[in-house]
Amino acid sequence: VDISHIDLKNNIWKNYAEIPDDGIDNDGNGYIDDFNGWNVESETDAVGSGNHGTRVAGMIGAQGNNGTGVSGVNWDVKMMIIRGQASNNEASVIAAYTYPLMMRKRYNESYGEEGAFVVATNSSWGIDGGDASEHELWCAMYDSLGAYGIINVGATTNDDVNVDIVGDMPTNCTSDYFIGVTMTNSTDLRLETGYGNTSIDLAAPGKTVRLPIAGDSYSNSTGTSFATPCVTGAVALTYS
Repeated sequence: VDISHIDLKNNIWKNYAEIPDDGIDNDGNGYIDDFNGWNVESETDAVGSGNHGTRVAGMIGAQGNNGTGVSGVNWDVKMMIIRGQASNNEASVIAAYTYPLMMRKRYNESYGEEGAFVVATNSSWGIDGGDASEHELWCAMYDSLGAYGIINVGATTNDDVNVDIVGDMPTNCTSDYFIGVTMTNSTDLRLETGYGNTSIDLAAPGKTVRLPIAGDSYSNSTGTSFATPCVTGAVALTYS
């Protein structure tokens, strides 16, 4: 995510209990210098740049009523940015989810004095044709997150297939704390994207939506990747 984007920067979460770049875990959460979020691969807070994540963040929470650009579903929100590796790397996925889980757990246990009040995670990525039975730890993370108060939202494939039959990760995970999302157009019709009575919980707009891209710019985007953060932003808005 371009965390300095003019339409996002005021809605990006910062860990103010941490002193940036001093090489010390100031807040004692097990992560050193995690001021801007967390990068699983580099083990730093280097989460900036990238167009896909910038679009996703824009759908959730591009700042509203600021006279520029677009407005996200949730105009006034804090988005915690976590940068993972490949979505077919289960260890990376678990490491990415562990950071918000740890921060919400600290928030709960300290009665809001530490950590962060994370209410939802967004996953605009996955494995087409993925088998949930081969990713049991990944699916189990949603129950762990849910136990501490976090709802999890994930995108299905952009292929017109029944994912109950052909498989899809993470939407084949059966956790009560996970919402699988497919895409509709401006007339509320599902496009050629994944479907399934068991795996897909609802659909949201994701066709030709105007969203931020890196460098204070904007473009039209289409895909379940952008329908999904529409739902995630609504979850957070409900909490607010």
